[in-house]
Amino acid sequence: MQDGGNCNSQLRALVNLSGALAGLMMILVGGMVPSGILLPTLNNPTRILDLPTSWQVPSLLLCALMCGARSAVIASIAYLTIGLFYIPIFQNGGLVNYLNDPSFGYLIGFIPAGWLTGRLSRQKGMNNLVLLTLSALGGLALLHGCGVLNLIIGSLRSKWDYSLTEMLFIYSFAQLPGQIVLCPAVGIVALSIRRILFIK
Repeated sequence: MQDGGNCNSQLRALVNLSGALAGLMMILVGGMVPSGILLPTLNNPTRILDLPTSWQVPSLLLCALMCGARSAVIASIAYLTIGLFYIPIFQNGGLVNYLNDPSFGYLIGFIPAGWLTGRLSRQKGMNNLVLLTLSALGGLALLHGCGVLNLIIGSLRSKWDYSLTEMLFIYSFAQLPGQIVLCPAVGIVALSIRRILFIK
C-alpha cells in the first residue's frame, strides 16, 4: 500500500512537471504570436481585427485551466527565471535590470494569476464554458492588480519618468480589452482539451 502511494505521488509530480513544461513553452511562444479576432463584413466573408496584445497571458491562463495551479506556478517561475537570469525574453529585454521596468509587476503577477486560475479550475462543476471563462477573467484581474500595485508603488517612489496615468494607460488600459476578449477563447480551448483528457 505504501508503494502505491509513492507511485501515485511520483506520477502526480510527473504530471505537474509535464504541465509546467508545456505551459512554459506556451508562454514563450505565446509572447511572439499576435492576436486578432475575425469580424464578418458585408463585402468580404471575414476580416481580421488585430488586438493590441499577444497570446502570452492567455497561454498562462490556458495552462492553469488545463494543468492546474502547480503547473501554472512552476511555468511562471521558470519563465521569470529564464528572463531575469539567462536570456532576455521579456517584451522590453530582460535580465536583472528588468526588475526596475514598470512592466515587471505584471510579470510577477503571472504567479498569483496562474495559481488562482488553476485553483478555480479544479473546483467541482467547472467543466462549462462560462465558469472556465470567469476563472480566466479572475486570473487576468489578479495579474493586472499586481501590475497596477507595482506602478503605484514605483510612482510614489518617483522610480520612472512617466506619470502614473500614462503608465496605467500603457500597461493596463491599452492591453486589458484585448486580453478580456481572448478569455472566452481560452475557455473554449480549455473546455475542449479538458473533455478530451477526461478532466472533471
